[in-house]
Amino acid sequence: MTASEDRSTRFYTQEDIQKILHLAIARQAKDQEKEFSYEQLLEIARELEIPPETLRLAERDWQITQGEIQQRQAFNNYRIGRFKKRFGKFTIVNGVLLLVDLVGGAGLSWSLYIFLFWGLGVALDAWNTFQTKGEDYEVAFQKWYRQNQLKQTINRVVNKFLNAWQN
Repeated sequence: MTASEDRSTRFYTQEDIQKILHLAIARQAKDQEKEFSYEQLLEIARELEIPPETLRLAERDWQITQGEIQQRQAFNNYRIGRFKKRFGKFTIVNGVLLLVDLVGGAGLSWSLYIFLFWGLGVALDAWNTFQTKGEDYEVAFQKWYRQNQLKQTINRVVNKFLNAWQN
């Protein structure tokens, strides 16, 4: 059997084709360090016999997914920022308390209890902050997302009101 016969008798699942094409396109873009235009995307879809409507729906789904990924990244950054503030407060307050205890008596005594109990709380907070999977994460994300949407809506209404009032 020759190499050309071997290539023509191969069969791939749709998922395998997607992965192979994804890798090939990524490699081509990396080698050429370029982006593809929408026209090029349409041309590739035509060559693969993908109807334009299917491509538009896929692009819309991709945009929605990208938006959600950006929202989750913003949420993760918010959580990390909040944790950094809490950890900073913990470090400063406990540093002062440990110093006062050390200077005021014969070594460390009462400040260690505060440090350990508060440290347990900080450790649990760190666990929750850096845990990005599971039901608790989803609940926290949905709550943050709703609050964010509400803030954006209120800001839009206030801006419209102020613009109308100024004109």
